[in-house]
Amino acid sequence: MAFDPARIREQFPILATRPMGRPLHYLDNAATAQIPQTVIDAITAHETTHRANVTRGVHALAEAATEAYEGARHIVARYMNATADSEVVFTYGTTSAINLAAHALGEGLGEGDEIVLSVAEHHANLVPWLMLRERKGVTLRFLPVTDEGRIDLSALNNLVRERCKVITLTHCSNVTGAITDFRPVVAAARAVGAKVLVDGAQMAPKGQFDASELGADLYAFSGHKVYGPNGIGVLWGRRDVLSAMPPFMGGGGMIRSVSLESVTYGDPPKRFEAGTPPIAQAVGLGAALNWVMSGYLDGAHKHMDRLTLRIIERLQGIPGARLVGPANMEERVGVVSFALDGLHPHDIAQILDRHGVAVRGGHHCAEPLMTRFGLTGTARASLAPYNTDEDVDALFEAIEDALRTFSGH
Repeated sequence: MAFDPARIREQFPILATRPMGRPLHYLDNAATAQIPQTVIDAITAHETTHRANVTRGVHALAEAATEAYEGARHIVARYMNATADSEVVFTYGTTSAINLAAHALGEGLGEGDEIVLSVAEHHANLVPWLMLRERKGVTLRFLPVTDEGRIDLSALNNLVRERCKVITLTHCSNVTGAITDFRPVVAAARAVGAKVLVDGAQMAPKGQFDASELGADLYAFSGHKVYGPNGIGVLWGRRDVLSAMPPFMGGGGMIRSVSLESVTYGDPPKRFEAGTPPIAQAVGLGAALNWVMSGYLDGAHKHMDRLTLRIIERLQGIPGARLVGPANMEERVGVVSFALDGLHPHDIAQILDRHGVAVRGGHHCAEPLMTRFGLTGTARASLAPYNTDEDVDALFEAIEDALRTFSGH
């Protein structure tokens, strides 16, 4: 059966709404994807029939909640082809997952140790390492970005040295849509014994993958970008890597034993899940990943590639439009950032919103990358399987209106 976006759209209640009396053309999926009814139902069912705290209760509701929570962990492990459920740590999003990793990996580092990042990183994979530099005196080295918007991996040999302890890069840029080839990254890391941490926030929604086969030691992503709820994320790690990492936060649930004199920490993943975790959100994430793996999205990649190319080609036909990212579909996803001469990205986004077209305007939490391209920000259209040709048409009708509005004609 050919992929049918209309069949997908029917499963997302919000897409039937009419903001300002207009159809909704939602093109802000790189920030937050929408949520299907099956995920809403799973969260509602949990909260109305199984709501309780996990791991420590022995009554029926607590045991049911624990089973649901650990069941979600198993689904994530299957989605990532993890060798064990214990490789999956639940966090509150990609940002908290990377902060956990930066803190834990950084505990054993000091002045003279080096970490390699890129100019393309989201602030979530930049600020934690800047904080570590302030705290520990480590050295940060940055891979440059090409004019096409790709991380320049040819610089690896010059930047990855014997004192390199971590290489941490985006799997897919949230600005340019460019996918990072991790083969040379992993080879460079292994040559010096460094760990590889992947920011997978933009790549995880594309479907099942194998983080271990990618060569990652740690991989982070968010639930709200994979058609799941807010407030839930994942840090996957190889068992030996997680076992060697100290905990990030202390509290209930992450200890084996505690006294006034000492504490013994639990094994991963519990060591990293202090306090009451996001239980219903984890259940929702499990439902979302089951939905992605259900077969509904078979053929979606070709559909999204075609729409992305339509956007790129139409932008190239607009005088004064500037594409920030690859101009073809080779190793890129449906994230298209652009600038229009004389128009602020926030103004573009506001005019588009009047047409029911939701895009993002700003620096996209990637200020160093904007500086690299000599921009303060861009407008960004980002696609999901439920987007259609009508969404693309509406986008460009709204862009034409923005150009007319600010040209005075």
